[in-house]
Amino acid sequence: MSDPARDAARAIDALRRGWPVALAGATGAIEVLAIESGDANRLADFDAGGRADVLLSAGRAATLKLANQADAAVPDAPVRIERAPWLDFAAATALADPQFDLATPFKGPFHAAPVAVPDAAAAALRLARIAGILPAFFVRPYAGTGALPIAAIDAHEDAGRLAIAARARLPVVAAEDAEIVAFRTPEAAGEHVALLIGQPTGAPPLVRLHSECLTGDALGSLKCDCGPQLQAALAAMRADGWGILLYLRQEGRGIGLVNKLRAYALFTLPSTHKITAQAERRLKVLQSLDNLGAGFQLASHDLDIRGAG
Repeated sequence: MSDPARDAARAIDALRRGWPVALAGATGAIEVLAIESGDANRLADFDAGGRADVLLSAGRAATLKLANQADAAVPDAPVRIERAPWLDFAAATALADPQFDLATPFKGPFHAAPVAVPDAAAAALRLARIAGILPAFFVRPYAGTGALPIAAIDAHEDAGRLAIAARARLPVVAAEDAEIVAFRTPEAAGEHVALLIGQPTGAPPLVRLHSECLTGDALGSLKCDCGPQLQAALAAMRADGWGILLYLRQEGRGIGLVNKLRAYALFTLPSTHKITAQAERRLKVLQSLDNLGAGFQLASHDLDIRGAG
């Protein structure tokens, strides 16, 4: 019997490898080819007739000044760009990837069209976020079998599937008796982490949900204030005597490290805490707030937020 979460994991892997993925919605199905991991030859195999349209996020469409068209004006909704004769793979790459915005400032004209299967299109953008790739696809109708249902993606992201994989004592500056706990699901490649500071006092602990930020947390980037926020939270926990840091592996507010660096390349200011937020808006990889549910799941269930085990 098929495991929906594993089916979603296979689809995520396929997107990263530049393979087509079929997605089923309430009113039909679509097949998508990720622009980032594809190439001209794969596009020719996928769409020999040159009729596949381009699917983007609403945020990216807004950056391209398409929000004045009704079919591109709904916030957080997928946007379908009708295929034009000049819209080959190279043009689609420039359309999808903001790091080329300065080099290719003139794009279009574009025509936004209604999305035939909106929930399946939204699922494609959701898979892009999970896969850490640009939310941009060539898209066409799909009439075959075996399309991935949206419920499979829900199963893959179900925070209830998280389980403790390992735990150990980890002396840190904030607390020499700190304990680190790693959580993961059977399908996901990364792990979420909880750091327990101090000892239970009988009162609820101070809790911080912190999204992973390699550039700010580890490298001291001046483009964000993630590192100082992290250290301030740990210091507050030490002062209080009891706290839990929930370190969520969703780099750059869920857009992924590579996508964050792509967007960073567009900004020349050496120091501003708004850069990561601007990068996320520039790319608009749809970040589900359900991701934060993973942190609450760790705290309330596996750790027992009052007693931490």
